Amino acid sequence: MMGMAYRDKDIFASLCQKMLPVLEEKKQRLGRKLRFMEVCGTHTVSFSKTGVREVLADYVDLVSGPGCPVCVTDQSDMDQMIAFAKRSDTIVATFGDMMKVPGSYSNLYKEKADGAEVRIVYSPSQAVEIARQNPQKQVVFLGVGFETTVPSIALSIRKAEREKVRNYFVYSAHKLTPPALQPLIQDPTHQLDGFLLPGHVSVIIGRKGWNLLESLNEPAVIGGFEPIDLLTSIYLLTLEMNKERRSVVNNYSRMVRENGNEKAQELLKEIFEVDSVKWRGFGILPNSGLRMNAAYQSYDALTNLPVDRPVTKGIKGCRCGEIVKGKETPFGCPLFAKACTPENPIGPCMVSSEGTCSTYYQFERGKEKITY
Repeated sequence: MMGMAYRDKDIFASLCQKMLPVLEEKKQRLGRKLRFMEVCGTHTVSFSKTGVREVLADYVDLVSGPGCPVCVTDQSDMDQMIAFAKRSDTIVATFGDMMKVPGSYSNLYKEKADGAEVRIVYSPSQAVEIARQNPQKQVVFLGVGFETTVPSIALSIRKAEREKVRNYFVYSAHKLTPPALQPLIQDPTHQLDGFLLPGHVSVIIGRKGWNLLESLNEPAVIGGFEPIDLLTSIYLLTLEMNKERRSVVNNYSRMVRENGNEKAQELLKEIFEVDSVKWRGFGILPNSGLRMNAAYQSYDALTNLPVDRPVTKGIKGCRCGEIVKGKETPFGCPLFAKACTPENPIGPCMVSSEGTCSTYYQFERGKEKITY
């Protein structure tokens, strides 16, 4: 199947006739609906936008997980980023989805309105150019993202090193996806039957990058984002549940290879090292983030640019920390679609286009409440 075939309505209907009875049979055996976590925020959007969530609703509870990098960025990291923006000699460069993410007392949008030099860029290389054009300023790029985003940021550091741009820095708030799944699996209060794994991340780390799930014998499928991808991935997850020994199934082989993008992996190892970092909702997770290694530490904003960061405080009433763990849906948050909207986001899950609250606000309001 190529191109538009993954959206073909007739093929989709034919697959539903074959696959939905299998889901129903499994549901009857369990005495409840199946509970699968879609780890990727893009999957959350795709399930709702395409209507596949509704097609599966009688058989499967789709649980949104920690697949939005903006959403899992800890409150203390946001306070650190805002503190950089307050420096008079500093330009902060960032992707646009970070602008309205709330810190404890402010956000980057407000700081920009108050005179801070905060610039939206579309690639890290633009931030290097800003540094070159403003040698009297320190330029800090806010590095937020999973394995998919980090290679381009690593390339920007290599570019700055090659071209001797010494006023370019990165604040690394990068996260590694697989370590976040282990605490979810080991939580005895969290019933999950399997994981739909992110296709974009898997392009970088490969099928082998999810060996942790195989070692824990968890049903897991790497999936794409079109309607037929979504449906067949859920079907394959159901089949994996029936096996005594499970393996990570690659249902996105047109993009994902066994070993992933080995050149990108080598680049990350050249510039970064694995670190234990704090996630929103999870706390500190071992070996789940990246920081600059010793050879490139001169580009580390945290090491080289001192700031006074305020004491971090939580956002009263916001349930984003529980939502990114799949312990609640947006419907369980008292602020959702009331005090917290895309126009006035209280928490990061409503800010990012991949955030669960943003997706539910756009596509799921008015439907039957989903409770975990």
